[in-house]
Amino acid sequence: QMADPFLYHTGERSQYGCLGHEVQIEHIKAYVCTPSFFTDKAVIVVHDIFGWLFPDIRYIVDLIAGHGYITICPDFFKGTDPWKTTDHWADFADWMKHHDPMKVDKEADVVLKYLKEQCGAKKIGIVGFSWGGMAVHHLMLKNPQLTAGVSLYGRIIRDSEERYNLLNPTFFIFGEKDHTISYDQITLLEEKLQQYCKVAYEIKVYPGQVHGFAQLKPEDMKPDDKPYIEEARKDMMDWIKMFI
Repeated sequence: QMADPFLYHTGERSQYGCLGHEVQIEHIKAYVCTPSFFTDKAVIVVHDIFGWLFPDIRYIVDLIAGHGYITICPDFFKGTDPWKTTDHWADFADWMKHHDPMKVDKEADVVLKYLKEQCGAKKIGIVGFSWGGMAVHHLMLKNPQLTAGVSLYGRIIRDSEERYNLLNPTFFIFGEKDHTISYDQITLLEEKLQQYCKVAYEIKVYPGQVHGFAQLKPEDMKPDDKPYIEEARKDMMDWIKMFI
């Protein structure tokens, strides 16, 4: 029996009226939000297991666009079902086999091409949450077109020493009370990055925060968590702004 990795209940969420629009790019649908002025800077947002339609992730897209970036959240599940709150955690490992965060390269390339050719983007960053945080870690090792990355509570996969030779600056955000990622894993990540990583990186752990803390909308935040959520989001944006 696998523990439910989300200590917040995703069913009890306020509605969200999105500011962006949906587009079709080759075989992928995507949610896009653009600032009101021209910019050649863009950010790709990688959703968590709840997919690209989830209101929290669209809120994040709009938030980043508000800082002056063309922001896009593609459907990395390519039209297949995201994980649903009614699904059973016993089936999660099987579901993950068909939704591998290490197999996002083709979709990332399609979106990068769209941002460069259709939107005039010259510098492109990426942020990802949970499942998306794992995808960001993977892409920052594989795709030199991504100028900077922020991985938020992506489980740390240790399949080889190559896992730590990042191509461009990457910031790792974790919650102290995330029971899907142990503190030992974070310590090991830090040690390995010190050893192998030749670019700027940072790891930060936010006190008292559980898995998924950084993507809550203001009305869904608990008062004790709000300062840490806001700090994590500011840190995320500061990292993006430093490099993009």
